[in-house]
Amino acid sequence: MAVAHSLGFPRIGRDRELKKALEAYWSGELDESGLRQTGQQLRAAHWQLQKEAGLHWLPVGDFAWYDQVLTHSLMLGVIPERFRSGGSQPTLDTLFAMARGSQTGTACELTKWFDTNYHYLVPEFAPDQTFSLGWTQLFEEVEEALALGYPVKPVLIGPLTYLWLGRIKGSDMDRLELLEPLLPVYAAILDRLASLGVEWVQLDEPVLGLDLPRAWQAAFERAYNQLQRAPLKKMVATYFSGLEDNLGLAAGLPVEGLHVDLVRAPEQYPQVLDRLPAYKVLSLGVVNGRNVWRCDLQQTLEMLQHAALRLGKRLWVAPSCSLLHCPVDLEREDQMDAGLKSWLAFAVQKCQEVALLVQALDEPEAGAVQQALAISQQVQDSRRQSARIHRPEVQARLAGIQPGDLQRQSPFAARIVLQQERLRLPLLPTTTIGSFPQTAGIRQARRSFRQGQLGAKAYQEAMQAEIRHVVAVQERLGLDVLVHGEPERNDMVEYFAEQLDGYLFTRFGWVQSYGSRCVKPAVIYGDLSRPAPMTLDWIGYARRQTEKPVKGMLTGPVTMLMWSFPREDLPLEAQARQLALAIRDEVHDLEQAGTPIIQIDEAAFREGLPLRKSAQKAYLDWAVGAFRLCSAGVADQTQIHTHMCYSEFNEIIGAIAAMDADVISIETSRSQMKLLDAFRQFAYPGEIGPGVYDIHSPRVPGVSEMVSLLESAARHIPVERLWVNPDCGLKTRGWPETEAALANMVAATHLLRQRWS
Repeated sequence: MAVAHSLGFPRIGRDRELKKALEAYWSGELDESGLRQTGQQLRAAHWQLQKEAGLHWLPVGDFAWYDQVLTHSLMLGVIPERFRSGGSQPTLDTLFAMARGSQTGTACELTKWFDTNYHYLVPEFAPDQTFSLGWTQLFEEVEEALALGYPVKPVLIGPLTYLWLGRIKGSDMDRLELLEPLLPVYAAILDRLASLGVEWVQLDEPVLGLDLPRAWQAAFERAYNQLQRAPLKKMVATYFSGLEDNLGLAAGLPVEGLHVDLVRAPEQYPQVLDRLPAYKVLSLGVVNGRNVWRCDLQQTLEMLQHAALRLGKRLWVAPSCSLLHCPVDLEREDQMDAGLKSWLAFAVQKCQEVALLVQALDEPEAGAVQQALAISQQVQDSRRQSARIHRPEVQARLAGIQPGDLQRQSPFAARIVLQQERLRLPLLPTTTIGSFPQTAGIRQARRSFRQGQLGAKAYQEAMQAEIRHVVAVQERLGLDVLVHGEPERNDMVEYFAEQLDGYLFTRFGWVQSYGSRCVKPAVIYGDLSRPAPMTLDWIGYARRQTEKPVKGMLTGPVTMLMWSFPREDLPLEAQARQLALAIRDEVHDLEQAGTPIIQIDEAAFREGLPLRKSAQKAYLDWAVGAFRLCSAGVADQTQIHTHMCYSEFNEIIGAIAAMDADVISIETSRSQMKLLDAFRQFAYPGEIGPGVYDIHSPRVPGVSEMVSLLESAARHIPVERLWVNPDCGLKTRGWPETEAALANMVAATHLLRQRWS
């Protein structure tokens, strides 16, 4: 009999209960007991949902109060000194201080989890780092699940992946030197789990899908040889990429099971079967854990039947990766078009698909199974044959793209002279990334408008009043380049997707990005185009309120794609080009209306980079091409900005330069400007706005702190090419802290202007 299991389940809840509880706790409206009760209720509910779906083993340890990597750091005793309090045991407030910062300590660095839009807290190691088992959340949750009668499979981030994700502050020391002191703590964790009666534990090692240096490959064998003495069964889970040159290494590790991702890398299936030792369980990730389309059950079943003949009882079936990256339950979508809804599956439905596939292997003639497979086939046929997907006019426009459509009229050196003459900005121009605080009043007005309780004229007046307020605040603070504040936008992707043909929307399709931050990705189901202008009226209204330059704010094609659930029947490149043409139309309209600066955010540009170097050039070529397609049609005098956040830029700096934006703003405050090294070493030609304060932290940085960061930035980038801005948008912040932080930012800028002019 095959085994159905899951690698992880969304933790936020069907109605974002965790988000609401966290924010209530942070604001003082909920005490710790109430927060913990919410967590316990969510875990119990999610285990029950997975059990009812038909899974045999349920993950424990996939729940986190903020981020699972941060949870592991506390469990392993990796707590920076600035968050330690007299040697006392860490508390929830310790965890949240590391995640969000405090007035006495900057938060730990935040970056993307491999090639996803999930953000994790980077483990911060000291050169003399010691490890100790102190945070007992995992063991408490195992006991909790066992008490409820659930068959548990604890989930741990494997030791090599954990070290790979971290950084040693202030040292060039090799992180692998920390492996030997780390392994005894992992052994203690496994021993303690075994003492609780745990039979299987899942060790996530997604770095096995990377181009690992030889030293790291050798370290895998060393580490797992030491851990094999633990008295329980271990499954090493890989995902997001194929094993390729690490296949022999992964298959030969002294563990009892191996999980592989056959959605991202189906081609590895025969090689994995051939290399797997005869004693080892093989878990096949066949249901897409990162998208919302229903699995083609009939096609998948054929492959699993072949695997079952080879593996027998050693076959396990699972989603490709943790379902953290999917919404929770499609059944909440009670207002969606029935035909389109039938094409989709969220986390609960994906668990059901896994269980159904296993049932079909074990009971191939069962009537209910045959009926379910027949329905699945009908869904696949309806998707392939739907006239709603393919639009000839979009295909014709794509075919008409010429090489000149991707080229600016002049090189940057010539453009910047004309832009400076037009804009007449001072040294160190100050601006923001785009959004300003989204108050309860703004959200209520949008909600009332959507529900028909507020008329179009009244809604427009409410948003215009907010724009006037935002512009007035920026003028009073002395910012040089203003924004309209984006009060009308629910999300930087969803707002534009709602105005494009070819998108489908959910009401409850929330996915965690980090902490309490959730996003609701739209679904691309058909060819994409822009039927009408999307931002022209709002930007035009803001420009009429001031004599200062106002940026037009757009989301770029790669970010629109990466932060949506894309089609599976069309290459990502083709979808990006469709989006680029739609945004190009908006750029043209803004320019024709007199907008001097247009910012096209590509926050997800680095996120789309394939994990394997062999596939990266092809991605960068089409991603750069998509940006240039949407941005290159403007005159030299029009300044094009872009924004990227929470990324490593070293390996893609050439591609960023090839985007040919005039100004790029990036997140650098948590890394203390270290990310600027890439721009200096490459001699990046454009202007740069390094973020001088962390908007995700509930603290107001002082003037001296921002002066110090700008001084550091000036050691990397010539002063005449520096802009000054926060590291990201301000929509999640309150007005008092926003105004205080921006006032300090402007004051720091004035101090340095006097010094450097």
